[in-house]
Amino acid sequence: MSKKSETRGLFDLALLLAAAGDAVKKLAPRQLMRNPVIFVTEVVAALVTVLWLRDLVRGAGGSPYFSGQIAAWLWFTVLFATFAEAVAEGRGKAQAAALRATRGDTMAKRLIDPQGRSRLGAVTENVGALSLRPGDVVLVEAGDLIPSDGEIVEGVASVNESAITGESAPVIREAGGDRSAVTGGTTVLSDWIKVRITAQAGETFIDRMIALVEGAERQKTPNELALSVLLAGLTLIFLIAVVTLYGLAVYSGAVPSVVVLVALLVTLIPTTIGGLLSAIGIAGMDRLVRFNVLATSGRAVEAAGDVDTLLLDKTGTITFGNRMASEFVALPGVDPRRLAQAALLASLADETPEGRSIVALAKISFGLAEPDLSGQEPKVIPFAAQTRLSGVDFFEHGVRKGATDSVLKFAGLAPEQAPEAFRAAVERIGRAGGTPLAVVEWRESAAPARAVGADAVAMRDSELLGLIHLKDVVKPGIKERFAELRAMGIKTVMITGDNPLTAAAIATEAGVDDFLAEATPEDKLKFIRKEQTGGRLVAMCGDGTNDAPALAQADVGVAMQTGTQAAREAGNMVDLDSDPTKLIEVVEIGKQLLMTRGSLTTFSIANDVAKYFAILPALFAATYPELGALNVMHLASPQSAILSAVIFNALIIVGLIPLALKGVEYRAVGAAALLRRNLLVYGLGGLIAPFIGIKLIDMAVAAIHLA
Repeated sequence: MSKKSETRGLFDLALLLAAAGDAVKKLAPRQLMRNPVIFVTEVVAALVTVLWLRDLVRGAGGSPYFSGQIAAWLWFTVLFATFAEAVAEGRGKAQAAALRATRGDTMAKRLIDPQGRSRLGAVTENVGALSLRPGDVVLVEAGDLIPSDGEIVEGVASVNESAITGESAPVIREAGGDRSAVTGGTTVLSDWIKVRITAQAGETFIDRMIALVEGAERQKTPNELALSVLLAGLTLIFLIAVVTLYGLAVYSGAVPSVVVLVALLVTLIPTTIGGLLSAIGIAGMDRLVRFNVLATSGRAVEAAGDVDTLLLDKTGTITFGNRMASEFVALPGVDPRRLAQAALLASLADETPEGRSIVALAKISFGLAEPDLSGQEPKVIPFAAQTRLSGVDFFEHGVRKGATDSVLKFAGLAPEQAPEAFRAAVERIGRAGGTPLAVVEWRESAAPARAVGADAVAMRDSELLGLIHLKDVVKPGIKERFAELRAMGIKTVMITGDNPLTAAAIATEAGVDDFLAEATPEDKLKFIRKEQTGGRLVAMCGDGTNDAPALAQADVGVAMQTGTQAAREAGNMVDLDSDPTKLIEVVEIGKQLLMTRGSLTTFSIANDVAKYFAILPALFAATYPELGALNVMHLASPQSAILSAVIFNALIIVGLIPLALKGVEYRAVGAAALLRRNLLVYGLGGLIAPFIGIKLIDMAVAAIHLA
């Protein structure tokens, strides 16, 4: 999402009107008790309102005019504090409404016989998506909406997930592996799939998304709870201070009115940060949604701001998840184009991702077209686990591709009889972390068959053409993104079940700091716990069922949307774009959340200095003329000083709402530099702004005779 769209959403008229109504509802004392500072402010506003009504009934001169203004501005303070929270929640509710529109009662084709192995002749019944239960199997064809969350049990299809991810590019979903999970509300664009439903009605991924983005049930995080305790403590301290001042005033013979004392209390307690605290937390989760990441709690967002170590599963996270052909390696004396033609021919009937990638590489590298085999009656040899070969045969010749040892056996060669160039290429591909596939071409031999052990191989002349280099393809741009994480002080560790040689090659290409090879789910858990024991916060990115325990153990568990249901349920965040480097944005938002709270707290506390200079001279200057020296702003009158301080206290919350929702800009600098910047900008700014603001308000109050 662009910053432009974010700003436009903030000032959307419909959102603001809805938030205004919600802000009034939030004035209920039972709701405000969650925020001690604003609750005290509401109690004080109610008390001043009662005193104003009393003054009105008694007709006490100009006193009702003054107390009425104080009451109005106190209610304004409370209302805008609830308004800030309502705006933050409203943005999430608007997104939830858009998601809810994709959750309509779609019709589904439920299979009567789920065990049928073909779409043709399948007997289905039309049922509402909301009536589906876990275990039901549905048929979804091109143009159909997937009715609910599930796992593909048969078929492969192109799926448009833009309703969930916001990305227009379709993705391939197929049975088996880590790309079998599908989400209700997405659309099948081509082919067909059979989907086993895994979610109860009302518990689908979209339902959880709606609950998350609405944010209404968001629990406070430890940092937020600590800040709430600090604010409550400051409120109590200033309450005691005001009561003490009242005793001092009585002793000195200058007894201030209750309205003045409660105005003093409200201006001194940290109403600014108290009024914006909830909005800051909700807006942090909302910003994650704008980056297509869903967080199950604010705790995860804040923890992301302090992450030290990032663990990433290799397959499907760092790499695309399927091995792809990257190079044709022709043996000496063999034309590379001939090798590519043979590999293409052997892969025409291979519908695996690897087979499709070989066809694509042959077309791209050599401009080859698929051969016209009409009239040749080819015999397709599908891949079999026993032979580990596939290919195609004609009447007197054919080709095979497959594992190197299987191809050598087909060619009647022992491993040591293979050409030196062949063995060297196999070793080179292995060192690079790839998988070599050998290609052999055979023709009918004129030589007689052997008398003993004669078989088809003995009657062929076979020629090794070369190798196909299959490799895990690292996602583009990922190395540069890992460099950004390193600059932020985050250590990246790749975890994979591959052998150390393959793992080292992929780790080098991807640019991670370290790797853990041949890792089991138990190894991942052990590594995370070891890091956590050392006082480090750990984030884990994964997409497979075997990643689920690690995702649950990590402080921040980011599951890929393309991953399995188990992985998505174990993590406390879901990345709808399935981009592991998205953690950069997650970390920045977490740090931004913490920085925003710290900055506004600093600003709020620094504000109090100016308020002392405004109100204390107004309270005691008549009794103690020496205190007139503190009236450095030269405010017009005691009543004007008090009213100006109360008005500034209310307006500053309004002025800071956009900053609370947008967040303080994150910059990748050290903690000491951040502290200096925080004190300089928000500490010094919080000290100077009230002097200017209160003085300007006092001039306006005096000019229009409000006090």
